[in-house]
Amino acid sequence: MFCKATLISTIALALLSTATPITRDEPSVTTSTGIRVPLNKRGSLKSADGIFNHDKAIRELVKLKNKHRQNLINLERNVGRDAFPLGAEIKALATLPAHLLGNGKRGAVPLTDQNDDLEWTGPITIGTPGQNFTIDFDTGSSDLWVPVASCDSCKNHTLFDPAKSSTSQTVNGTFSIQYGDGSSASGNRHSDTVTVGGVAAKGQIFAAVSKESAAFTDDPSDGVLGLGFPALSNLNTNPFFFTALEQGAAPEGSFAFKLDQSGSELFIGGTNPSLYTGDVEYHNLTSTLSGFWQIGGAAVSVQGQQAASGFETIIDSGSTIMTAPPAAAAAFWGKVKGAKVFDKDEGLWSVPCDSFPEVAFSWGGKTWTISPEDFNAGQTEDGSKDCVGALAGSDLGFGNSTWLLGDTFMKSVYTVFSVDKKAVGFAQLA
Repeated sequence: MFCKATLISTIALALLSTATPITRDEPSVTTSTGIRVPLNKRGSLKSADGIFNHDKAIRELVKLKNKHRQNLINLERNVGRDAFPLGAEIKALATLPAHLLGNGKRGAVPLTDQNDDLEWTGPITIGTPGQNFTIDFDTGSSDLWVPVASCDSCKNHTLFDPAKSSTSQTVNGTFSIQYGDGSSASGNRHSDTVTVGGVAAKGQIFAAVSKESAAFTDDPSDGVLGLGFPALSNLNTNPFFFTALEQGAAPEGSFAFKLDQSGSELFIGGTNPSLYTGDVEYHNLTSTLSGFWQIGGAAVSVQGQQAASGFETIIDSGSTIMTAPPAAAAAFWGKVKGAKVFDKDEGLWSVPCDSFPEVAFSWGGKTWTISPEDFNAGQTEDGSKDCVGALAGSDLGFGNSTWLLGDTFMKSVYTVFSVDKKAVGFAQLA
């Protein structure tokens, strides 16, 4: 368990981000210093024939709203409202529209090749001897949870059996999260050895879920491993990577993602230079108190023309559709030729499929371009000449100046999350 007073005293000096990047050459870093974890992509918002899955996208957006709603609740409890991102407020629980209730499928998130671009998963083990799980690695949350053997509602998933682990211990306290379909995931706290790619965190506290929302039944992952900061923890504990750092199990205080149709990976304890070229361009976190991997001074362009600037960005590997505050999204789409509202309630827009724009982000240094193919979430319907864009106008509770960038953006860059530098870095994919 982490202490609020310790957290505030050790990281209370917020790092004010600027539009000026910190560029660091890392010639000494080799793949031998860290651990490579292959990632597999399982799920997509686009069907095999290129049609946008509208219902799945709605589920994804509702799930995203409620994930970050819970993050703000955790942040308020662990640190206090003073740590909230500027303009943030806890919103009411988002719910699915009536026609989707009772037909639960979990939204999704990001990591390699299985069905396009919705959720990226990789292997971990829990216990001694290790029990294998397929996990969604999420920089937008901070807890690890998996279903436990006593869970009758956890269909289609591998279940953790504490009785089969010699290092498993029950920890006082419970875990509970609400979801947009009106149900929840809940269970008890356990501690055990958690191993990701050979990096072992001993005594890691996690949630052993004994009741799982129907929204998770068909999810290809068994659970979630959060890679955010301790301030966001629902369990009020250090996340896996922070535990591994404290114990000296991770060789370096950073981890990195490559997301692609093939060869995707999470690299723990440094970077894998075989996957990128040139320097990593680092940008200071706006604040370590907020718990998010958030960097400021962002700008976005459409076809080389600036569409917005001076906003904050949260880099969240646990999301697919990028989001902007509704007014900012409307202003962005107003710069895109032929754009029109597709779903007003969910803030989705469409564009003629044959003229998808080139969209790029920058933070005062290099420009990082999203390919039109990645920005295209699929045809609005079979035979349509319009396709849905992967940027939604959605109020996640972060105020009017914070955008959220997930795997739609991350597929275009090599992304580094550095606890040591308190920064997020980007590099050109090899």
